[in-house]
Amino acid sequence: MLSPDRIPPRAPGQGERYRVELPTDISRVGEVVETVRACCFAEAPPTSRTQFRLCTVVAEAVANAMLYGNDSDPARRVIIDVELAEDRLVISVSDEGDGFDHQHIPQPLDEEAIEATRGRGLFMIHNLADSVQFNDRGNTIWITLPRH
Repeated sequence: MLSPDRIPPRAPGQGERYRVELPTDISRVGEVVETVRACCFAEAPPTSRTQFRLCTVVAEAVANAMLYGNDSDPARRVIIDVELAEDRLVISVSDEGDGFDHQHIPQPLDEEAIEATRGRGLFMIHNLADSVQFNDRGNTIWITLPRH
């Protein structure tokens, strides 16, 4: 399993923070998901719904960062930050790619996209997370979920 680095809180009194950094290697997505899950729920087990939501959004965000953001280039890295607040989790996933226009994401339920073989990851993330935000460049996503 990957070993997450503990990083300082953003401000005094805020929750724990962890970072996982790895080269682009799609075969390691499951390992990343398990590492993030272990960081988030070390103190108390989550509901099965929360655990499903976390595992799914992390897998999708990391896979997108590796495949599309970093163009599957093993020389490029993906950084996953986990911030634990009392009532919520904030996970960010960053890649070293050029980014994308997150405001113009095709909807996979549109008639012309319904049979596409890709393009559902961000749709799932948006539907499972409490909040989804991107940086202006489009190479970092912040996903907020409930803690329990």
